[in-house]
Amino acid sequence: MEVSVQKNSLEGITADVLIVGVPKHTEHVEGWDRLDALFSGALSGWIRSGDVASGRNEYSRVPALPGTEFKRVLFAGLGNDKTLDADDLRKVFAGAGKQLRKMKAESAAVWSASFTSGDFEDADIAFAAAEGLGLGTYAFEDYKTGSNEKQVELREVTLLTDSEESVIKPAFGVGRVYADAVNEARDLVNTPGNILTATAMADYAAQLADQYGFGFEVLGRAEMEELGMGAILAVNQGSVEEPRLIVLKYKGTEKWEDVVGLVGKGITFDTGGYSLKTKTGIVGMKGDMGGAAAVLGAMRIIGELRPNKNVVAVIASTDNMISGSAFKPDDVITSLSGKTIEVLNTDAEGRLVLADAVTYAKQSGADYLVDVATLTGGVITALGYDKTGALTNSEGFFETFLEAASETGEFVWRLPLTENDKKRIRKSDVADLNNSPGGDGHMIFGGGFVGEFAEDTPWIHLDIAGTSGASSAHDLGPKGGTGVMVRTLATLVDLMAEESGE
Repeated sequence: MEVSVQKNSLEGITADVLIVGVPKHTEHVEGWDRLDALFSGALSGWIRSGDVASGRNEYSRVPALPGTEFKRVLFAGLGNDKTLDADDLRKVFAGAGKQLRKMKAESAAVWSASFTSGDFEDADIAFAAAEGLGLGTYAFEDYKTGSNEKQVELREVTLLTDSEESVIKPAFGVGRVYADAVNEARDLVNTPGNILTATAMADYAAQLADQYGFGFEVLGRAEMEELGMGAILAVNQGSVEEPRLIVLKYKGTEKWEDVVGLVGKGITFDTGGYSLKTKTGIVGMKGDMGGAAAVLGAMRIIGELRPNKNVVAVIASTDNMISGSAFKPDDVITSLSGKTIEVLNTDAEGRLVLADAVTYAKQSGADYLVDVATLTGGVITALGYDKTGALTNSEGFFETFLEAASETGEFVWRLPLTENDKKRIRKSDVADLNNSPGGDGHMIFGGGFVGEFAEDTPWIHLDIAGTSGASSAHDLGPKGGTGVMVRTLATLVDLMAEESGE
């Protein structure tokens, strides 16, 4: 999606579609009378009658009049412009992106003046347009055969603005980077497990490393055995596919210090093992690597924007299968940290692979840790499908994270982790820890188990089991993988880079 900048004029627009924001009070829009004149004064009447909707996220299409070079006008309702915030604007443009896809538009022009009735600068609008349109036009390239329908993509966006190109293009470029990274994460989540194996995920990470000059390391079964990664190896025991521990290092400062560790759960398919999932619950488990996708997406943004912050990404990837060699309830395993674990539930495998990944991230120099995982159904019971659950051991670190989440509009809710919770995680007659203390407080126990390996390192756990996939179309995209936390993780690193530079 390329961008061009054209002076604020409604003349000489050659795009397929002109996008116009319609606030509740159009008198706030400078130059609205010029647009109304294009429609011989009829536009104001259409808005009053509701033929052109002004309600937020309502869209109306109108054919362009003879004498104009653009083909159609897409009116995007903004509602009360006094309450319109950055997240609302992102969603408005995402909705416009969905409309453009239906219209099979290859080019669009955005009349920036119609979106500035709130407190937005032209650069804010350029960023929101790139991010929103990019997210809204996303579609997964599936595996259907025989379709002769031409696939049309939005290839060019023109911003109509009085601001300088040197201001608009960089802002649009950052928004496009964010959208592209989220969409690639969505692709990963939507890819079937027989195609996206642990090895294929490592190959994808290797391409990122090559493209952005990241340090890269990948450990297979032999290397894991040598190091004593008994937790991830136990989960992998039942599989014919080799496990992979994937490590990417971005060096944003001269010295390898003050390092942020991003740790992702990469279970490419989860049967539950001998604690077998139901026939309905097992469907969709190709998406159990949503945490890995979030980390890889964030690393793409980091590679593009080059913040002054060191980052190590560690992804533990395998599938969780059943066979004569698969691990079982009552097994005792020894993790990379040396801590022993009594396995009470083989479907609580994500916390096991994260245990070794978190330990490896610490050994790689991580001074801060964020682990991201589709970990528990309990987070859905507690918070629903639209909220990411969080745990932390560091108030200050979590405050910075919440600031990042606020900027990206990704809702996060913190749950408590008490000393009593920790005692239950440590309760075992035969080992240091057990991996499933009970069904009550499921999300807390799952994340708290990972926290046993973070120990005193400032740490945030994110359970995205509800938010990583959508069962139907939503404000920012279609059914399927959402790419949740990609933008927030990257923004967190950027904020921490700013704090370090103060």
